[in-house]
Amino acid sequence: MENHHLYIQRAVELAKEGVLNDKGGPFGAVIVKDGKIVGEGSNMVTSQNDPTAHAEVVAIRNACKNLNTFQLTGCTIYASCEPCPMCLGAIYWARPDKLIFACTKEDAKKAGFDDQFIYEEIDLPYSERKITTEQAGRDIALEAFELWQDKKDRIDY
Repeated sequence: MENHHLYIQRAVELAKEGVLNDKGGPFGAVIVKDGKIVGEGSNMVTSQNDPTAHAEVVAIRNACKNLNTFQLTGCTIYASCEPCPMCLGAIYWARPDKLIFACTKEDAKKAGFDDQFIYEEIDLPYSERKITTEQAGRDIALEAFELWQDKKDRIDY
């Protein structure tokens, strides 16, 4: 049985270290497989000038590199906070067995990190979104899907 408290504690340590070392926001994540930490990450958005460098994404990249795979089957992700929509999407694509988080999105909101607007934007028609969103070139873009479907040696994911 995994020691959830130990791994959450490590995720929180990473979050605090990130803040103290000016890496980014107060978020940390740890990925565990078979009782061993296989990936870690802290938020590095501001230090790397990368809006996708959230702790969970950094940890997923680290674990996938360490495990030499693009899927985290058999793994548990421990996060210091409930993942944002981007991180939740990345977590689902990585396919771990479990996600365990400490603080809630409401706790994050109180600290100045509110993702509610993204949840609301997703449900809006394109014409009503805050970022102008249009569709163009579908006919030529479908060619990439046709190539994928015809590829005999593709690696499905």
